[in-house]
Amino acid sequence: MVRVVVTGAGGRMGTQIVRLVAEADDLELSGAVERPGHPASGRDAGEVAGVGAVGVPVGDDLGRALAGADVVIDFTSAAASLEHLDAVCRAGKGIVIGSTGFTPEERDRIAGRGAEARVFLAPNMSIGINVLLGVVADVARALGDAYDVEIVETHHRFKKDAPSGTAVALAEAVAAALGRDLGRDGVYGRHGLVGERTGREIGIHAVRAGDVVGDHTVVFGGLGERVEITHRATSRETFARGALRAARWLAGRPNGFYGMADLLSGA
Repeated sequence: MVRVVVTGAGGRMGTQIVRLVAEADDLELSGAVERPGHPASGRDAGEVAGVGAVGVPVGDDLGRALAGADVVIDFTSAAASLEHLDAVCRAGKGIVIGSTGFTPEERDRIAGRGAEARVFLAPNMSIGINVLLGVVADVARALGDAYDVEIVETHHRFKKDAPSGTAVALAEAVAAALGRDLGRDGVYGRHGLVGERTGREIGIHAVRAGDVVGDHTVVFGGLGERVEITHRATSRETFARGALRAARWLAGRPNGFYGMADLLSGA
């Protein structure tokens, strides 16, 4: 039995995760945490998630919740996740981070904490997206520099960071496959008289509309043909299920920094 603490337990992803943990035979909800003053504070986490009482109230002290836990599942914000990571490292537990919006420096800091705890970070917990990362790298290598690469992502109007962490991960996979530097060759949207597109550009474009869960399309444009690879998430449940799979996998690992590539490789 893997004992799980869910942070952001009153949010869109948090309630989804609480519901799936409650349904699982091999997982136990040992804690639920929200920011102080959140409307869910003090309520039963299962009732907040719509699955009925589970006997776990939503609190605001992660350190206390960690006492009986194995793994934290964290879909909050970049700033909150960094604070939660500090608490997990002090307790020597594990954490699965699904938050996005980290700077490269913050991602390096997170990776470095693997010496103190079991740390799992993925910009997208969808199994399909993580398979897609390898596919687009293979396609980029096969097509080479003769094909322009553009990435378009669409998310709901409430998403706060842009571009999505997944779009950046896709761009990084393409850049690595083509021997390019995303910091130099990445172009984030275009406006005005920008001139002719250069051959090394990797375009990344963010669309925000309605309640779209998450669409990502990688376009390889050649002269006379175009290859498009698209992933569409139709429910947040796909991210929640991926996070639970990561939590199960992480519970049996030594301290270290891990990602979806490790999980999918069976390492």
